[in-house]
Amino acid sequence: MSAPRQRLGAWGEALAERALAARGYTILARNWRCARGEIDLVAQDGDCYVFVEVKARRGHATQAPEEALTPAKAQRLADLAQMYLAEQGLGEVTWRIDLVAIELDGRGSVARLEILPGVGVAR
Repeated sequence: MSAPRQRLGAWGEALAERALAARGYTILARNWRCARGEIDLVAQDGDCYVFVEVKARRGHATQAPEEALTPAKAQRLADLAQMYLAEQGLGEVTWRIDLVAIELDGRGSVARLEILPGVGVAR
């Protein structure tokens, strides 16, 4: 990944974290990694564990942030979520995958930030 894309991703994740916290989510982990991949943010929304994918797009990107969460990506996130829960020793808990979609205008200002709950496979 190029340095500008990495900076945009890190900036988007920080912005998403602030937006989620403002909505009452408790952030449990940032950039949780294992051998099979990474989850941008792990949070709790009440009693529900939330695995958050952040997608930020600049200018007139060819696709909306939501379109980047394909069924295959959602399934991979679900698999990672189960690995996180197992690692933490959490048995049967309620969880879901949320997407934070961020779009910047041509000047780099936030044109849209939307938290989309329950976009992926959940249990």
